[in-house]
Amino acid sequence: MAGITKHFNGSPACVDVDFEVAAGEIHGLLGQNGAGKSTLMNILLGLVRSDRGEVALGGELVTVRDPNHARDLGVRMVHQHYSLIPTLTVWENVVLSSSGAVDREKTITQIEEVSERFGLAVNASAMVGDLSVGEQQRVELVTCLMDRPRLLVLDEPTAVLTRQESRSLFRMLASLTAQDNCSVVMISHNLAEIKAVADRATVMRGGRVVSQVVPKTTEVTDLARHMIGRDLPATPDIAAVIGMETAQASTESSVAETSARPVLSVVGVSGSHDGTAALDDLSLEIRPGEIVGVAGVEGNGQQSLSALLAGAFKPRQGEVQVNGVRVAVGRPGSARAAGIGVVPEDRRESGCILDMSVADNLSLAALGSLSRAGVVSRRRLNRLAEGLVKEFDIAVASIDQPMRSLSGGNQQKVVLAREMSAEPAVLVLAQPTRGLDVGAVADLHQRVRDAAASGVAVLLISSDLNEILQLSDRIAVMHRGRIQGVLPRAEADPERLGLLMGGVSA
Repeated sequence: MAGITKHFNGSPACVDVDFEVAAGEIHGLLGQNGAGKSTLMNILLGLVRSDRGEVALGGELVTVRDPNHARDLGVRMVHQHYSLIPTLTVWENVVLSSSGAVDREKTITQIEEVSERFGLAVNASAMVGDLSVGEQQRVELVTCLMDRPRLLVLDEPTAVLTRQESRSLFRMLASLTAQDNCSVVMISHNLAEIKAVADRATVMRGGRVVSQVVPKTTEVTDLARHMIGRDLPATPDIAAVIGMETAQASTESSVAETSARPVLSVVGVSGSHDGTAALDDLSLEIRPGEIVGVAGVEGNGQQSLSALLAGAFKPRQGEVQVNGVRVAVGRPGSARAAGIGVVPEDRRESGCILDMSVADNLSLAALGSLSRAGVVSRRRLNRLAEGLVKEFDIAVASIDQPMRSLSGGNQQKVVLAREMSAEPAVLVLAQPTRGLDVGAVADLHQRVRDAAASGVAVLLISSDLNEILQLSDRIAVMHRGRIQGVLPRAEADPERLGLLMGGVSA
């Protein structure tokens, strides 16, 4: 790709970008949220037309008309936000992206073969709407790999995979590039992963290429400096922020042992969510100023726990209390009225309204304070939005632009800013750092600590064990909808947590 330039509403997304990937190479593409990475790849996929610039594949100039044309050219991409139809099964979704007659058994066999080869567990007969975000991401991966592409673009491929699945994916990528001579572009904010698997990397900042490096001979902290244009703050969890698996849990708790009454109490909750068994006699307490991390293999009820606390799931039995007062979970608005703020796992599905403006999305938790006699003051709303955009460093051309025009990371920042600025008594964070660059992750971690220090009860649901170990005072492990065990931070280590996550008492 040579001289690629693209503007949206007068704002530059890519400016004279040169990007080259060799045959059989794993090439990292790095940059902060809004740096232009996804726009560049969307141009390659034919989803976006560049203002100027050229694209060549195998040395031949091409004009990629649309994603179907890109597929015919051997280019496939697994997007950060999947494009599956929830009311269809996995195999039916796969068939939608293929041509020719529909053959159910043949398609299921192909899915199973690719899943086994690449170590990505996928149930071909499952309804997509019943799958977790991580499981749906695996479906997208399998769908692309079935085509045996010559160039595969992965946008944050490990964000929703377990550590074991990520390692399996990296082994598959090494095999794919070596044996099939496929080239891979890997967009990732996990710098340790890029260092481990990428042959070369291109770093973008502000829509421009700022450097090209060989990750294996570049320090991770130097990669971060290239990305954000400055040194990362020297925080205790810097290893976790940049994705180092050697990160160790801090032995210092952010909350002293206390007999204070719990802010949040989940008592004996059982029930089904979206037609499947979800929570089974689950009980959990969080005290003032405490951060409780929830770990577990995805699909063991974490999503249902988040939905319960958001008021979107009414259990068969049990109750939720905030400061000793029962919350009418399942009734719209009840959770927020009780002082629970929730950053959901899927920001696009339930965290924001894509066709509304950035300003309107930022104001959703504060409409009461922005209104008089039921009429919202646009002046006060805009002032709130502009303040949050500045405070949380959200990259926008205007607070009036629609949410869907923002990068995934900046959409996440909008949701985080809205919920954290509402001063909740309980803050629920489900996979809060997915899609965030290293600078934003470091900032979020500090904000979580500050919220706890102010007395907020924080529930952190994350598939990133490093993040759980670094931030949590106590760690609760979920297995099949139950709390399998709870460990104080000082007693938690990856081995014990792994046993609990597998359903074994530790």
